[in-house]
Amino acid sequence: MTDRVIPSAGVLAGWRRSSYSNDQGGSCLEVLDGHRRGVPVRDSKNPHGPAVIVPGRAWAAFVAAVGNGGLPS
Repeated sequence: MTDRVIPSAGVLAGWRRSSYSNDQGGSCLEVLDGHRRGVPVRDSKNPHGPAVIVPGRAWAAFVAAVGNGGLPS
């Protein structure tokens, strides 16, 4: 599993947060596009902490499920 973790995500530039996020300190994820091994995901409150790399197809399925209401609340 260590091949799916970036120990210090702060070394990578270009992270983005959802347009639905705000600056109120809520629970937000950030993603990094264009990584060669998948989609790195990190906690926006800990930008220098670890990131997990999600395989591209799994990330696309997750985003689609969120978009169409396919996940339970």
